[in-house]
Amino acid sequence: MKTRIVKAIGDPEADREVMEEAGRIIRSGGLVAIPTETVYGLAGDALNPRSAGKIYETKGRPSDNPLIVHIADTGSIGRIARDIPDMAYRLAEAYWPGPLTMVLNKTDAVPKETTGGLDTVAVRLPVNKIAREFIAASGGYIAAPSANLSGKPSCTRASHCIEDLDGKIEMIIDGGEVGIGLESTIVDLTEERPCILRQGYINEEMLHSVLGDVRTDPPESAHPKAPGMKYRHYAPGGVLSIVKGKRESVIARINELAASHKERGESCAVISASENASEYGNVIVKDAGSLRNEDEIARRIFSILRELDSDGVQYIYSENFDTPRLGAAITDRMNRAAGFCVINATEED
Repeated sequence: MKTRIVKAIGDPEADREVMEEAGRIIRSGGLVAIPTETVYGLAGDALNPRSAGKIYETKGRPSDNPLIVHIADTGSIGRIARDIPDMAYRLAEAYWPGPLTMVLNKTDAVPKETTGGLDTVAVRLPVNKIAREFIAASGGYIAAPSANLSGKPSCTRASHCIEDLDGKIEMIIDGGEVGIGLESTIVDLTEERPCILRQGYINEEMLHSVLGDVRTDPPESAHPKAPGMKYRHYAPGGVLSIVKGKRESVIARINELAASHKERGESCAVISASENASEYGNVIVKDAGSLRNEDEIARRIFSILRELDSDGVQYIYSENFDTPRLGAAITDRMNRAAGFCVINATEED
């Protein structure tokens, strides 16, 4: 299969031909990679069970891992979700369109192939203009997990989608680099007490301001309602470990580990905040951005993991980016990429 690479700018008139072609691909059961504000998504018809099957097959994704259904407007939710609680409408008013996914009870319109066999459906209304043009042109209901091969770092640029999907899908829409770089927050609204299943840009404090009491699944949980949580995700080819603790201890431990790899002739890299990048000697250093700019770190982290894959680095050590607003989401993705391999550096080390 030849994959067509096309550009879009988020202008309905300028993008008309691209969207008409992409819509035809989706309606005929094909797949298209699209930009959203979070990461690029691999899109198919959410209401077509065969399309869901193609998504799972193309990504190498387990079929019990539910897909998020993307819609172009709030009014579309009634066709795919039932018994919608008032708190869903309050969240929609506050954070839709945006990087928030709500888990609701599904209607019969959504095949269980899309929901991983569950009676619930995960729904999101993206803010990205290209994504919304595409969803509208494609029939209004798009299943779109991240556009990476299963287990690999998510795609934040069209070039990442090309690396993983060229020759496997009909089209990739290049909308430039994404704005956020982390997948959406997922909150389960099917129970009386809302539960955060996946951390994201819409953080716990923001959800609490709308919903009041909110609980959070522990990061190691394999909650079946949450896309992207049941299996190891975001992993680079090299062995990734997260090193946490006081700044001086983290730097000392990483330098010690890097030196031991060098002695054995093994390649090693460090993912560091800008403030610490100069502290690491004789090792590849990837600067994730300043601790004062959480958005930059979030936007760069998956791209850095892919760069290290391209470099063939065998061992990777990352600082723990425990920042105030996005730290929970960044830490969640990095922990999962590392298979929860966390090294606790202490003063004694």
